[in-house]
Amino acid sequence: MTRFIHDQFAKDYLEELLKDYGEVKPSEKVSGEIKEIDVLFTPSARQTANLQLLGLLGRFAEYPAILEPFRNPASSDEICDCIVKLLEVKAELRREAKGNKTKLQEETIPKLWVLTPTASPAILSSFNVNRKEEFVPGVYFLGDALRTAIVAIHQLPLTPETLWLRVLGRGRVQEQAIVELQALPLNHPYQQAILELVYNLRENLRVNQELEEEDRELIMRLEPLYQRDKEQAIQSGEQRLILRLLNCRIGEINASLIERVRGLSIEQLENLGEALLDFSGVADLEAWLNQQEG
Repeated sequence: MTRFIHDQFAKDYLEELLKDYGEVKPSEKVSGEIKEIDVLFTPSARQTANLQLLGLLGRFAEYPAILEPFRNPASSDEICDCIVKLLEVKAELRREAKGNKTKLQEETIPKLWVLTPTASPAILSSFNVNRKEEFVPGVYFLGDALRTAIVAIHQLPLTPETLWLRVLGRGRVQEQAIVELQALPLNHPYQQAILELVYNLRENLRVNQELEEEDRELIMRLEPLYQRDKEQAIQSGEQRLILRLLNCRIGEINASLIERVRGLSIEQLENLGEALLDFSGVADLEAWLNQQEG
């Protein structure tokens, strides 16, 4: 049951990261008896420099891509099914080109990225994979004609370049990635949106009655991060309110005093909210802050 929760999280997660760079079609249906493509991505004509922020995932998104994330290690049959989906898409593009009496351009054919937490030597050997020097360890390519790579997430190096893929891992790999995600600068363009998806995953898992031990551990590890972010959001709201009240009461205050106010705890902010009713000027605020810091 929880696999479907993780599958939906992976689709939502990839859509959130890639939506600014092109067209994202989660659960795209293809002809034949194959069910669905998890994520079909078509980059926009004009790429932006921000794509580099996605590291290795950004490199995958430089060209049309089919992204197939697996919660459990992908089996040989599952990888073959993904390849069939790719071939179905390629066949459809060929039919369209023929109907339009144009030549199918190689760069319009998607590349398939199978995102699996682990890939055993036997699995990799069965597909006769090879490594490419320009890609980090953990990325294995099939023959060029197949336009396919198997990405073993747990084999990726622990670097910022791989962070956005390691979030889709399992166990400690995923937990470590979430800790790194939470430690990103507050102004990072993707941090808050992705944390919200992670916390939604936590809530969806909490209401499930048949949790695996690994999911229980994930919920426990997310709890302190969730509480800390919740407290930070409350504190940020308190800061904005107090600063507005101060501006109304004693006029605009300088940047130095603003930073001192932002350094107060939630309890101190609440106390300041009561004390400022008696302020008549900036000197009163300075005296109150000095008292708190003394």
